[in-house]
Formats: sequence, C-alpha cells, structure tokens
Amino acid sequence: MTYRTFIFLCGLLLFVPGISMAQTKERVYLHKGNKKFTQKQYADAEVNYRKALEQDAQDSRAQYNLGNALLFQQKPKEAMQQYEQAVTREKNPMRKASIYHNMGVILQSQKQFGPAIECYKEALRNNSQDNETRYNLALCQYQLKKNPQGQDKNQNQNQEEKDKDKEQEKKQRQQEQQPNQQQEKRQKTEMSKDNADQLLKAAQMKENRTQEKVRKNQVRSSRNQMDKNW
Repeated sequence: MTYRTFIFLCGLLLFVPGISMAQTKERVYLHKGNKKFTQKQYADAEVNYRKALEQDAQDSRAQYNLGNALLFQQKPKEAMQQYEQAVTREKNPMRKASIYHNMGVILQSQKQFGPAIECYKEALRNNSQDNETRYNLALCQYQLKKNPQGQDKNQNQNQEEKDKDKEQEKKQRQQEQQPNQQQEKRQKTEMSKDNADQLLKAAQMKENRTQEKVRKNQVRSSRNQMDKNW
C-alpha cells in the first residue's frame, strides 16, 4: 500500500503569444516546486505550489503536487483536501487515476475501508491496467470484510472530529466577535452615563429656576406686607 510519489510536470517554459503573464508565473512556480520536491525539500515545494495556485487556483496539477508535498510532511488531512479539489478538475484519466489512488491509500491507512474502496474503484475506471491499485482494492475489501465494526467505529470517530472542528471554528468566531461586542457595550454604557449627566444638569437648572421664583415671590410678599403696615 504505497502512495504515488511522482508529480505532475508542467510544460516547457516558453514565452509564446497567447500565454498571459499570470500563466507564465504559475508555470515557473510549479517548475520550482517540482525541483524542490525531487530534492525532498517538501516544505519549500509546498511554498512554490501554493504560489502557483495563487496565479491559477484551478490548476489540478499544482493541487495534486501540493497534496503530495503535504503528505510527505505527515499532513494527510490537508493533503486529502487538495486531492479532493484536484480530482474534480482533472480531465486526464491517468492523472485522475493517480489522484484517486492516493486518496484511497490515505483512507485505507485510517481504516476507512468503505470510502477507500470507492476511491480505488474510481482509479481503476480511469486506468484499468493499474495492478497496484487493483491489489490495494482487494486488500481493502478483505480488511472491511474481516473487521466491519472497525469501519463503523472509524466513521464515527471521523464524524466526531468534524463536529469538534466545527465547534472550534464556532468558538473562534465568537472570540473574534467578543471584542466588538464589548466595545459596543462600553459605548452604550458611556452614552447612558452622558444622558444621565445631561438629565441631572437639566433637573438642577429647573430646580434653581424654581427656587429663584420662590425667592422673588417671598421678597414681593414681604414688601407688600410692609406697605400695608406703614
């Protein structure tokens, strides 16, 4: 049970009419990534493949090669994501068979025998002469028949991992939103305090005017009383 370690090559880097600058850059990065991959510098290869995808996000070759680079860095989950994107865009049957083969190996190594079998079948539909894939398919079918309960257990574990990832993403979004909510709450509190101060000042001014009127009335009444006594 081995991965397909070869990489999809790009065409010759010829500057010809009809090829845009972005396409040229994409090929340059893809070529550099392939060179780093053959030198077993997988992290550097990953960097160049990602740069190639920045120029053309639909390039199945760069996606497959990036998946290989991630796989050799012990990142099967990230590699699978790249393979899943690449296989939907790849038109060449031989290339498509290689992508499905690697997807099957990843799933089989995780004891997800059912999905692995489907990937191997797809690989053989695109390349019926692939004996290595045919052997992996037979082995996977035997493993599934031997341990069907283990398959269900692994599927449940994978679902739990997906649910856990979703919950973690939800918590992260909430943490990102929390500072904004705290700021809004603080602004509302400050506004309420300002309103209270304004209301207090208005009430104080009204009270002062009332007291002034009372004082004037008292003075006027006192004068009238004095005039009467006189």
